Amino acid sequence: MTTPLPFVSVVVPTWNRAALLGHCLATLVAQDYPRDRFEIVVVDDGSTDGTAEVAESLPTEPPPVLRYVRQPHRGVNAGRNTGIEAARGDPICFVDDESDVPRGWLTAIVDGVRRRADAGCLGGPIRLRFESTPPRICVMESWAREGELDWGPEERVVPHINGGNMAVRRWALGRVGRFHDALSCPGDETEWQRRLQQIGIPIVYLPAAWLEHRRPAEVLKPLNLLRRRFRQGRATVTYTRLIGEPLPGLGYLADIPFYIVHALRYRCFGALLSVAWKLGRITGRLRPEGGLPIEPKTPGGGATRG
Repeated sequence: MTTPLPFVSVVVPTWNRAALLGHCLATLVAQDYPRDRFEIVVVDDGSTDGTAEVAESLPTEPPPVLRYVRQPHRGVNAGRNTGIEAARGDPICFVDDESDVPRGWLTAIVDGVRRRADAGCLGGPIRLRFESTPPRICVMESWAREGELDWGPEERVVPHINGGNMAVRRWALGRVGRFHDALSCPGDETEWQRRLQQIGIPIVYLPAAWLEHRRPAEVLKPLNLLRRRFRQGRATVTYTRLIGEPLPGLGYLADIPFYIVHALRYRCFGALLSVAWKLGRITGRLRPEGGLPIEPKTPGGGATRG
């Protein structure tokens, strides 16, 4: 007897990216997975552009059903948790609103879920698609902090996957709770995956479940990239404090002059991004913890540690 295909929920958290969202939803609607076996849940994190109009303009019949949920602006993890509340499927898949999703992506996710019933979290490669020429970086730098991910050609257990291409199981949410609302990049999905690993639940990489993240010309402007990397460095301190690990000393600042010389000598913008990240960490260390909640909320409203 053939086991029926699972009903899957695809959650798309979004904030003020109406144009990108429209393209992402069009690629999700075009999946080759049976149309009556999945739904799309758009979680609008308090957008002030045309996001609502984009989501509500897509037909809800025939399947897949598209549902639109709005919340006050609270960040990506709060959006993921709102999506979990609204979702009817298992697994629950998450993609970012700038994603370009190939037709076979959802089928590849479900195939992996069916092979690896022990995995609480699964996901695939993320390839960056630059929509203008990005600043030059050299071989000692990478675009990993912009969301790029590739663990190679083989399916295997990995330390982490990126939240922009991630499927989670309901039973895993029941074991470790939901995403931590206080985190919003970096560490937003990493903290949740860390809780899984602490109790021995594997995270599985699916090389066939790849998708592309679009990087528009506006995002690739040097000043915007530097601002983003600075915020990432600052947020790294919040994540480190939240998981209870000691903050590193300030010795890592000693190599800032090296990065600046490297940037000038080799015209490597990536070195300047590293400097921005380090300066963000300094700022993060100077900020008070401010009553940061240490325990993430569970579905029942209590709290849990990994």
